[in-house]
Amino acid sequence: MEYEIFKLRFPYGVHFGDKSLEKSNVTFSADTLFSALCIEALKSAHLFDEFFEYVKNGQLLMSDGFPFVSNEFFLPKPMLQFRVDDDGSSVKKKQFKRIQYVAMSMWDDFIRGNLDPEKELNLEKKIGHHESNTHVAIRGLEEAMPYRVGSYRFSDKAGLYILFGYEKKEIRDLFYKLLDRLSFSGLGGKRSAGLGRFEIFFGKIPEDIRTLLERKTDRYVSLSIGLPKDAELDSCIENASYILEKRSGFVDSADYSDQYMRKRDLYMFAAGSVF
Repeated sequence: MEYEIFKLRFPYGVHFGDKSLEKSNVTFSADTLFSALCIEALKSAHLFDEFFEYVKNGQLLMSDGFPFVSNEFFLPKPMLQFRVDDDGSSVKKKQFKRIQYVAMSMWDDFIRGNLDPEKELNLEKKIGHHESNTHVAIRGLEEAMPYRVGSYRFSDKAGLYILFGYEKKEIRDLFYKLLDRLSFSGLGGKRSAGLGRFEIFFGKIPEDIRTLLERKTDRYVSLSIGLPKDAELDSCIENASYILEKRSGFVDSADYSDQYMRKRDLYMFAAGSVF
């Protein structure tokens, strides 16, 4: 399996689903990316089956989207417990709870329990900031109805990256072709307002990340959202540390229905879960 990175820059901001329209997540999950790529593949008769089979057979792997700032790459914070020596103060514990990602340059410090949480949080601040804008709904209403939309705006040198693995060059080329198409359509919500469109940059995978991917160990950190088969569940959660993430929403496809259809709610293991 070969591994590479695509860096995505979102010049107009993003709206990734949260519990309300007024809020936006910073990143997207691998299932969101997969669904969006499937929609792009359906626009060409032969591409969907080819793309779907590569993913189904494990010949194409993709991570969630994770932040980067310049050449600093962030990974999901592992669901591990550490003893925090805070001299009787709760400040450090609160700082650790606020950490969402771990910068690659601080990964070993985190695993050893030596991470400076304040330094990590200061790095996360460089990723970008949340925004909220007022829109007006008119269609089908007697009176204009204002509403607010939350979005996330990345800093100039920041964005999201995808780690992906592939078994042969044709798979990589197909993945890039679909991702390039998606860059014009956009990823996430409120795309009609320009949110979610992105530029793709090839990124060489850092050696420290490659080393982690190839390392053999007794515990592994998930780099994407995941849903095991029923038969795998018991063995999967044995000695695991994980958090469950609710996945819901609506089907966005005119071929599926002429109106939005709500998806069946699922609970999946979030990125950062340790097995």
